[in-house]
Amino acid sequence: MNMQPSEAEAGFDLRLPPTADPDLVKKRIAEEWAPAVRNMTYEIIEKGPLRDYMGLPLMTATDDSNPWWSVFKQAIAAAGGKLAKPEILRSTTDARFMRQLGIPTFGFSPMTNTPLLSHDHNEFLKDTIFLKGIEVYEHIIHELSSFEEANLI
Repeated sequence: MNMQPSEAEAGFDLRLPPTADPDLVKKRIAEEWAPAVRNMTYEIIEKGPLRDYMGLPLMTATDDSNPWWSVFKQAIAAAGGKLAKPEILRSTTDARFMRQLGIPTFGFSPMTNTPLLSHDHNEFLKDTIFLKGIEVYEHIIHELSSFEEANLI
């Protein structure tokens, strides 16, 4: 019981936000967390894209530089809704595949006043919130599908 094992193994799941530079993270792992001088080795398995086809972070601008953002905000307001501050959610979404192709994509849910229980054993949604969500999506689809901009893509 008083002996040290000759080997030890640990695994870490690092989910990087699009703002992180994956090359800098890899460098830090190699130099600080698992340096070869300490007889440490590591393996990096990348799951999913980190950059779009032009090498840019997989993000969609949520400011006035993106004309779709203004239309999206107006559609939410027209439906009687209010947007919270945009954020990067930890477990979403398939939108990253659209962004990888360079297609601006917003992840959005109209589930107001509902706890975040996605895929939990007690996930629920009140019927009134569900019906209001349909109305919100009607506004969004109408506004985005009728938006015309000469200098898009």
